Amino acid sequence: MLRFPVKKIRKQFKLLLLLVLLTSAVWFTYLHINQGKTIKLHFNYGKDGERQTEGTDASRKRDTRSSAGHHKSEDTSDSREDEAAVSLSSSLSFCLSCLGNTPVCTNIFPLFVCWQYKGQANLHVFEDWCGASIAQLRKNLHFPLYPHTRTIVKKLAVAPKWKNYGLRIFGFLHPYRDGDFQFSVSSDDNSEFWLSPDESPLNARLLVYVGRLGTEWTAPGEFSKFRSQSSKSVHLISSRRYYFEILHKQDDKGSDHVEVGWRPFLPGLKYEVIDSAYISLYTDESSLKMNSVDHIPQTLASHIRLPAEPQPQADMLKPDPRDTFYSTPMIDPARLENVLPACLYSPTYVVKDFPIARYQGLQFVYLSFVYPNDFTRLTHMERENKCFYRESPIYLEKFGFYKYMKMDEEEDDRPFFFPNPDGTEHQVPEREAAATADLPSKESPLAPLSHDQDLPLPPVTPPKFNSTESSLQGQTRVTSYLRTSEITESQLQPDPDVNPAEPDQEPDANRSNPDPDPDPEPEPEEGGMSDYSYEEVEARPGWAEESINWQRTFSVNPMDFELLRSDWNDLRCNVSGNLQLAESEVVDVLAQYMEKLNERNGGIYTLLRIINVEKRRDSARGNRYLVELELMERGRSVVRLSEYIYLLLHRSRLGEESLENTDSAPASAPASPLLCQPVMLQWRRDVMVHFVVPVKNQARWVQQFISDMENLHRQTKDDNFSIIIVDFESEDMDVEQALRESTVPRYEYLRREGNFERSAGLQIGVDTIEDSHSIVFLCDLHIHFPLNILESIRKHCVEGRLAFAPIVMRLGCGSSPQEPDGYWEVNGFGLFGIYKSDFDKIGGMNTEEFKDRWGGEDWELLDRVLQNGLEVERLRLRNFFHYYHSKRGMWNAQNKKTPKG
Repeated sequence: MLRFPVKKIRKQFKLLLLLVLLTSAVWFTYLHINQGKTIKLHFNYGKDGERQTEGTDASRKRDTRSSAGHHKSEDTSDSREDEAAVSLSSSLSFCLSCLGNTPVCTNIFPLFVCWQYKGQANLHVFEDWCGASIAQLRKNLHFPLYPHTRTIVKKLAVAPKWKNYGLRIFGFLHPYRDGDFQFSVSSDDNSEFWLSPDESPLNARLLVYVGRLGTEWTAPGEFSKFRSQSSKSVHLISSRRYYFEILHKQDDKGSDHVEVGWRPFLPGLKYEVIDSAYISLYTDESSLKMNSVDHIPQTLASHIRLPAEPQPQADMLKPDPRDTFYSTPMIDPARLENVLPACLYSPTYVVKDFPIARYQGLQFVYLSFVYPNDFTRLTHMERENKCFYRESPIYLEKFGFYKYMKMDEEEDDRPFFFPNPDGTEHQVPEREAAATADLPSKESPLAPLSHDQDLPLPPVTPPKFNSTESSLQGQTRVTSYLRTSEITESQLQPDPDVNPAEPDQEPDANRSNPDPDPDPEPEPEEGGMSDYSYEEVEARPGWAEESINWQRTFSVNPMDFELLRSDWNDLRCNVSGNLQLAESEVVDVLAQYMEKLNERNGGIYTLLRIINVEKRRDSARGNRYLVELELMERGRSVVRLSEYIYLLLHRSRLGEESLENTDSAPASAPASPLLCQPVMLQWRRDVMVHFVVPVKNQARWVQQFISDMENLHRQTKDDNFSIIIVDFESEDMDVEQALRESTVPRYEYLRREGNFERSAGLQIGVDTIEDSHSIVFLCDLHIHFPLNILESIRKHCVEGRLAFAPIVMRLGCGSSPQEPDGYWEVNGFGLFGIYKSDFDKIGGMNTEEFKDRWGGEDWELLDRVLQNGLEVERLRLRNFFHYYHSKRGMWNAQNKKTPKG
């Protein structure tokens, strides 16, 4: 009976194991060679001198490359033997590394890459970002570390069928053979393909790209449209892996796609999309939180040096002393005692215990006047929105601003049949007058206009943009405008002469044409232009050309449109800035105050600069001012003064001034008003400010918020603030761990189960504050804060008197704080500062009515704040932005799976 030779096997176990390993290596080598035979390629692609010497393999020697090319061109079988030798040695290395418990994913051979990494590449998605250029993608606040989505892609050809997004695809490339390759990229819109000469991301270099301006694009599979799409020769070795990176930007138009193709550097071969067999992951991110970013490669592609930023286009971005005034040492409070006599502060616009209908509190919010000009008016947005000028958009489109100009016409230039001896200011240029006269004879509000008649002015602009002086007047004007706009739009829509003719429109028969019966279809003469020519048709010899008076001059009176504004809360114009205070009034008030200050302190102060003056007008009882001055003390040190003062009118003059008086003119009365110190209206310089923010699954925004708070503390050295984050079971990051690792001076982390509830989250955060004499700032997550935000909150919050609702600028899609295109959020009161004692007094947030929904809770809170006798200070803050974001993936939203294909 035969026995199994167990003893012999034990003695020769090492030899047997080596035999098994060698057999496995030979088998894998055979499979690789067999796979290579299926790709029918011509290896005789010329001598080495004919090939381009540019490649990404920096370690390759010229003589080695030359000899290798010579052997390939002469004997293909030798090349196969070399490949087999490489495969054998690679296989042995792989097997030995596995036996030695070394990391399995080593740079040896594409067939032996970790199976869970094979056939995939990392994909990072940056949503809700407009623009079509890669430069625009790099301006994204979260690029490249905090994408909206982290996932994988199985080939280098992606088409999400979405809009306004950016992609970053990165991983390793595994060539299927040794030799020279050529790469190309195709996309709609711009894209870039970066490749490293090795596996290090730091060595990645730009290889090919589609466009730089955002206007370039290609059709799917179109690899030869631009010169920049195709690369030069790149030498790759099959036993190595190469780091690659793809950047793609898509706007809201076109068929979105991006794909990378490659081919051996041989004539006549077509590009093939790089498939899953030749890519692998850079790293596995499936188990990582969204705020874990140490593994993300940071390359020249993601941190390319942008050109030097030009001067900011928006005036609001230019330096202003207000921005850094917090760093100036404060004047000794003892120096300000008894400078002015004390007086009671009881403005007439406070509506304590006055019944306010739901959501009508914003009608009782007044705006403050500011000096000097803080340039919060969005002048760079007025090309699209001219609501500041209080004119109808229809009127401005038709006639522009010619009514503010009085043309200087000579006697000979006056019309013969329509004399105009009065020389009215409301004149229209000859061009528009002629166009108006040529309108069809149907009845229209603009049809009967002639050159010598005053132009009818629509009462106001559309209600979305225009401002009002009172709610009653606003309702009347809106109704009047709506009636006018209905007639105007319905009657002028068919008329092609109201709007300028577009290139693809045919000339209208009613335009200036002296020929009463023109030829319908004149035959083009020989040598003339065809019917499909894009050139303008030359005028016939008999036609009269329109004359242009280049010597026309005009007269104009200086116009200050700020004088037309009132302190009513303007809910219709979202590009106008803070109200401007007259300089003469400021000089008069400060002259009195400086005289009293030096009289009290022995003349040791000299006024250096007027940093900021804010006025809240009360024509019945007096105006309240916040004065901020830069003073020189004893000629040695510079200090800052920031105090509330009150210009009290005498009671004998009560009621004599009305709201219709000039907004910025100082009160004038036979008995001069009294400049005094309002009682119970002093702000605290060191009061604690608590930022309360509820969050859920917004990792990139939470991390950005924490980073902004760290920067605020680092720049201001102010320790008297804290952040309170109420977390509704966030799953994409460990918020508490991020707070623990941060450098914010104080924080509080509260976790709550269930769906996201903004009102409940804010209330929970406020309830944790023990000091009732501290300030609560109800905050949003997507905010960019100016460095003076703490000072602004403290100055405009006075316990029992003032609450603060700063107006934030909402950035548009693709806009950033460096390029702030957007509008002021004049309707929102969600960002709200108030003392905790006052917050508790009014009852806190309405958590019963606003549970799992938000929108309206800020107006409801405002109603109760005003009913309890508090003033709400409303100012536009410089450099105070709300980042653009969509509602996709936020809070309790459920994503619907899109069908394939």
